[in-house]
Amino acid sequence: MISFDAFKPTDGTPIYQQILLYIERGAVAGTIRDGDELPSRRVLSALLGINPNTVQKAFHLLEEEDLIESQAGAKSVMKIDEEKIRKLRENLLREDIRSITGALRQMGISREEAIRLIGQYWDEE
Repeated sequence: MISFDAFKPTDGTPIYQQILLYIERGAVAGTIRDGDELPSRRVLSALLGINPNTVQKAFHLLEEEDLIESQAGAKSVMKIDEEKIRKLRENLLREDIRSITGALRQMGISREEAIRLIGQYWDEE
């Protein structure tokens, strides 16, 4: 069963998108694997203290991305393989890098300074 203990909602992004991103990042990191079961919509909405329709929207998007398989009366399970993980990783990185580079440019940081800063923070981790 996929744990949502580490899920921490943040302001500014709709919760359904945060659930989607949590699951996508977990799949890329390997903490969520093919065949893992998700909590039921009702259980997850109670666990996170959110409207069940919000969870339903997140699950619907996961189904559209073909990342989960849901059947009436059965649990939803992850449906991922190496190719899906590769595509997810590429898409997530692209979005994050665009966001970071946009913020750096807005602050007037040069490419060279940005690379130096990334290297510095990389080494600190």
